[in-house]
Amino acid sequence: MRWQDGDGSNIEDRRGGGGMRTAVPLSLGGVVIVLLLSWATGTDLTSLLDTGGAPASAPGSAAPATSSPQEDRLVGMVDAVMKDAQETWQQVLGNRYEPTRVVLFRDAIESACGMAQSATGPFYCPADHKIYLDLGFFEELSRKFGASGDFADAYVVTHELGHHVQNLLGLDQRVQRDRRTGPTSASVSLELQADCFAGVWGHAASQAGRFRAGHVELDPGDAEQALRAAASIGDDRLQRMETGRVAPESFTHGTSAQRVEWFRRGMESGDPDRCDTFARRSH
Repeated sequence: MRWQDGDGSNIEDRRGGGGMRTAVPLSLGGVVIVLLLSWATGTDLTSLLDTGGAPASAPGSAAPATSSPQEDRLVGMVDAVMKDAQETWQQVLGNRYEPTRVVLFRDAIESACGMAQSATGPFYCPADHKIYLDLGFFEELSRKFGASGDFADAYVVTHELGHHVQNLLGLDQRVQRDRRTGPTSASVSLELQADCFAGVWGHAASQAGRFRAGHVELDPGDAEQALRAAASIGDDRLQRMETGRVAPESFTHGTSAQRVEWFRRGMESGDPDRCDTFARRSH
């Protein structure tokens, strides 16, 4: 995947502070598993971490962000992906689309949806219409789950942007009315639709002749990166990793096969009308 950095207008960089840092005595492997399971299942598992340590910085004490060359590259990628994807949705939805930003943070942050730790994973907050992301998530996704590559990372970002689109269209209200879990739950339908919406952007990014400042163009083989990422974070696979067994009644995001199927559907069609995952519940 190739991109040209934009002007940073799609990023709100709060890595320098403004959150609460706490001691985490778990091993690195334990923290990684909690982080990925929290993001992929939609359940905050940060209670598994020891939050009894003293804060390293008080909320609101933001300082300039320090950034490595690798982080700078990721910031440029996230900004370009967001600019590109938001222009795609602007074309699809017209004046119904409202631009948003990705808030970058480290360790923990106070969002409009409450305090969140990095272990929660990337998330969309409907209260302020923003996406929250700790860049360290990408490294763990690659190292522990084998879902590496720029387009795999872009899939994560555009999945969360898919939740923004759902919020703007009122589709997330179905989950608010039906809090059940399981294979036919509204929660699974919502998450699979966000995967499909990520694929809709992937279809647009795969078109030739669109490589310009602040935009993205895919290379051959990029789609497979996103498909591997989707397959690595299905409810069934994560449950096997955590407990050694699969409990379909507690599914919240869908199986690996379902996540791959719906991302591929959006990627191949480029048509959000093909992403009606809620219709499958009646079949």
